[in-house]
Amino acid sequence: MKRLIVNADDFGRHPLINRAVAQAVDEGGLLSASIMAGKEYFEEAVEIAKSRPQLGTGVHLTLVDGNPVLPPTEIPSLLMPDGNFFPDHGAFVKQFLKGKISRKEIRRELAAQTDKVLKAGLTPTHIDSHQHLHMLPGIFPLVLTLAAERNIKRVRISRGIYGNPFKPWPGPGDLVGKFGLEVLAYRNKRLAKKRGFAYPDNFAGQVAGGAVSAEFMSELADTFTEGTVEVMLHPGLDNEIIAEEVGWRHDYEGEFKAVCTADVKERLVGRGIKLINFGDL
Repeated sequence: MKRLIVNADDFGRHPLINRAVAQAVDEGGLLSASIMAGKEYFEEAVEIAKSRPQLGTGVHLTLVDGNPVLPPTEIPSLLMPDGNFFPDHGAFVKQFLKGKISRKEIRRELAAQTDKVLKAGLTPTHIDSHQHLHMLPGIFPLVLTLAAERNIKRVRISRGIYGNPFKPWPGPGDLVGKFGLEVLAYRNKRLAKKRGFAYPDNFAGQVAGGAVSAEFMSELADTFTEGTVEVMLHPGLDNEIIAEEVGWRHDYEGEFKAVCTADVKERLVGRGIKLINFGDL
């Protein structure tokens, strides 16, 4: 059986991201998204999800490049002086490896994010994270525990080199990151399986820069093997507006079009690939 999960990350981060998710679901381009509990447009994303029962919504756990759910006084080691998370995974990992970040505070904040999604009336289909931080040793087991306690038993296993990984060719640092994710994926798959979690057989997407394109999706369809593949993407409806407001330059529009074009959808159907969400695992 060939099954594909197209998952939109950063659901709830911006209205133009939310609208892209809604439109992509309506057009049959995706059936899965991961919601950011600490973002300003979380409530709007919740309403979009509730009005589209075919959309499986996961929790996009966030420890960088965002805002906490808990008061800053409860999680001081996770925050910059301005009360926000560290700007990116690099800054976070440096502090984490130095032992300056409290794992108890990590668990407390991630539990609060997950509980906020549940209290909003959504039943999460899965759990993943912003910039793949849930994959880190010391954090992945913690995430599995808090998810299992809330009856969430599906998780993203982020990988670095499946699919069409080196287009565009990454720099040395990005290449190391891709192979680092691959090592963590091997380890975390074993732990997730031992703990009774389901996860896709493979993970695809432009992990180190670039964006999923229609060409990427067509090539993936042509080379698709048996099993389930998750494709991660960040769709949006206006690159310039989103980039200016969220601080990340990315081809949001290109990723939206990549999964919504008729040619890609027809190619997937023609290759016998069924579009699903994490809840179908």
